[in-house]
Amino acid sequence: MKPTHQPIDPARRTFLQASAVLGAAVWVPAFCVLPASGMGSTGCPAPPNFPRNIAVYQQAYRNWSGEISIDAVWTATAATPQDVVTLANWAHANGWRLRPRGMAHNWAPISVDPDANCETPVLLLDTTAHLTAVSIDASMSPPTVTAQTGVAMEVLHDALQAAGLGMTNCPAPGAISLGGVLAVNGHGTSVPAVGETPLSGHTFGTLSNMLRSVTAVVWDPTQQAYALRTFARSEPEMGALCVHLGRAFLVEVTMQVGVNTRVRCDSYRSISAAALFAAPGSGSGSNSFFSFLNSSGRVETILYPFTDNPWLKVWRPTPVKPLLSKEVSGPFNYPFSDNISPELSQLVSQIISGSASLTPAFGATMATVTDVGLTTNLAWNLWGWSKDVQLYIKPTTLRVAECGFALSCRRSDVQRALSEFHQKYLAMQQAYRDRGEYPMNGPVEIRVSSLDRPEDCLVPGAQIPLLSAARPWPGHPDWDCVVWFNILSIPGTPIATRYYSELEEWFYANYTGDYAGVRIEWSKGWAYTEAGAYTNDVTIQSRIPASFTQGMPADANFRTAVDILDRLDPARIFSTQLLDRLMPRSADLNGDGRVDGADLAEQLVAWGPHPSRADLNLDGKVDGMDLARLLNQWGTL
Repeated sequence: MKPTHQPIDPARRTFLQASAVLGAAVWVPAFCVLPASGMGSTGCPAPPNFPRNIAVYQQAYRNWSGEISIDAVWTATAATPQDVVTLANWAHANGWRLRPRGMAHNWAPISVDPDANCETPVLLLDTTAHLTAVSIDASMSPPTVTAQTGVAMEVLHDALQAAGLGMTNCPAPGAISLGGVLAVNGHGTSVPAVGETPLSGHTFGTLSNMLRSVTAVVWDPTQQAYALRTFARSEPEMGALCVHLGRAFLVEVTMQVGVNTRVRCDSYRSISAAALFAAPGSGSGSNSFFSFLNSSGRVETILYPFTDNPWLKVWRPTPVKPLLSKEVSGPFNYPFSDNISPELSQLVSQIISGSASLTPAFGATMATVTDVGLTTNLAWNLWGWSKDVQLYIKPTTLRVAECGFALSCRRSDVQRALSEFHQKYLAMQQAYRDRGEYPMNGPVEIRVSSLDRPEDCLVPGAQIPLLSAARPWPGHPDWDCVVWFNILSIPGTPIATRYYSELEEWFYANYTGDYAGVRIEWSKGWAYTEAGAYTNDVTIQSRIPASFTQGMPADANFRTAVDILDRLDPARIFSTQLLDRLMPRSADLNGDGRVDGADLAEQLVAWGPHPSRADLNLDGKVDGMDLARLLNQWGTL
């Protein structure tokens, strides 16, 4: 059944944009509409043949920025992993899709299609109510934590801290689900400082590389049904499951962790962006980003629009409390950034209403609020357990749209990469301002992490996370870190999509060759044209797959991951429209939605350079049996 499209009138759209940034920062789905006999109270047909022992209801859905806002979509709650299996088989039998619903802290439409409604054959499955169990095995070396994927990251961190364990880096929000973090290889910011010896169990890449095993709902060919299966990190399927983008449904994972550490976090507002992002060799010395990276390994900058000095945060492992540090016993120690001031609220409302020229004042106000807040809360120099100084974003913070890039390069080239970006950012800012346009009205956030090297997961034969934006580039073993760029704006800002499109084109043109490689940050905005994010077919169909293919083994690239995910979910009940565009089936190589002669021609051509993949019956020859098997696969898919 096709979804019914109901355009949002301009007045309501403005309200949604404003509420997404302001009052709806604490928005949660406030209603559950149970189905009547065969029909929901809104007139939408109830899901057919629905399992009697699982409640189903209509509920609103809104993502973090409010750019995906659905008045009602069919939703259920999983009480056990077996409920997920039951609903997967129900969805397969009835032609529906099943999507995990965590805490909706995302931007990309990989959880649910933006045009979905209660007539769309898609069921959201809430994992956060019951799939939240956590157990810790400190007797292992390294220690491990086994957790269900609906658990909030803050809850997971609390459990680890109580056991004397922790992580080197983590995403800044606490109200996000573990499953959501792993799906998009969520991360914090960390590389080893110069001379630092990593602690056992700790990694400096994304959280996905900490996985040792997962339990997922997958298709069992023997049973001809979906079933639970546990995969060890050494099994080939884990290459795709470590970062699956929502094309799989994990219910439980086991991760390695390490001993918890005390960490000091210093905030700086006195260092100019010109010095922090200066060109290499220009004399900025100890004030350069590279200098802080080498001395601490853990750096983040937040540059407010049309201001000169960013908010620089530097974390350093510090076993003993420094004399002048403020000891903290819990997270979220920057209340000024978690609660929108009246001044900021007024400016946001005016900017959304059309007063874009107030953007410089908005940036200056954010900088002032930061200065006053750090001073008032004595937060310039904090000291505490790792998660207490790393978690700082609450659901009440400013809601923004985000464009995200993951740039791989040599650590020695980080300063050059940042300098080039900053110069481009300033040039674009001025060019748009000269035209009376202000699309860059949010901060720029920059972090740096190490790569997801499989050997850092202490499992013999650990598979590489095939779709991690931080996976190594075999052709460039000297690229040893990832620079994460997030460029923020108020949702609905005029001209923002043009601005993001221009910036994205520059990224792909500037960071090339032996110097650096560009990937996108999965959870954020990407593939821009003026029509919006996720509309650039060249990026979706060519650039992104190439960034996970070029120079990589034929059995460990983008297509490898897609094929694995299709084997685990051949009916694609765990997918969305965007994921289908990004990950076309191997049987539909030309991406037109049909299996035809053109696809067969492409498959036959592909057999030439890739005989190991073409030999579907694994007898060492490409022959009629292979073609028959391929045609049979096309038919069943």
